[in-house]
Amino acid sequence: MSRDQKCRVLIVEDEAMISMLIEDMVMDFGSEIVGPASKIDQAMALAKEEALDAAILDVNVDGEAVFCVADTLIERSVAVIFATGYGSRGLPDRFRDTPVLAKPFSYADLATTLETALAGSPCDTASA
Repeated sequence: MSRDQKCRVLIVEDEAMISMLIEDMVMDFGSEIVGPASKIDQAMALAKEEALDAAILDVNVDGEAVFCVADTLIERSVAVIFATGYGSRGLPDRFRDTPVLAKPFSYADLATTLETALAGSPCDTASA
C-alpha cells in the first residue's frame, strides 16, 4: 500500500473475536478499517455511504445472508471478499468469481486475497 493512500476496508462480521482478529490483520496490512458491522442493516448503511476500496464479508451475519450487501458493494465497484467456513460452494452463482477466504484463515491468506482483490485500485501495492 502506498503510505499516502490507505485502502478503506469494510469488515462485516458478527462474531466479536473474529472481527477483532480480521481488524488487526487488515490494519497490519496497512489498510484503514470501516466498521466493523455486526448486523446487515449496519453493513448496508456503510456499504451505501462510505468511501470503500474493499470489503470482507462474513457470509452469515447474525442469521442473515450478506449477499444484498455484496450486491450493493459490487454495484459501487468495491472489491468484495467473502469469509466463510463453507467455501465457495455456499455462494450463489452470481458470486462465482468473487474471492473467498476459507475460515479459519491465516494472515498470509488474508494478505494475498486482499492484494488480489485490490489489484489495479488506487491503493494497489503494485501501483505504490
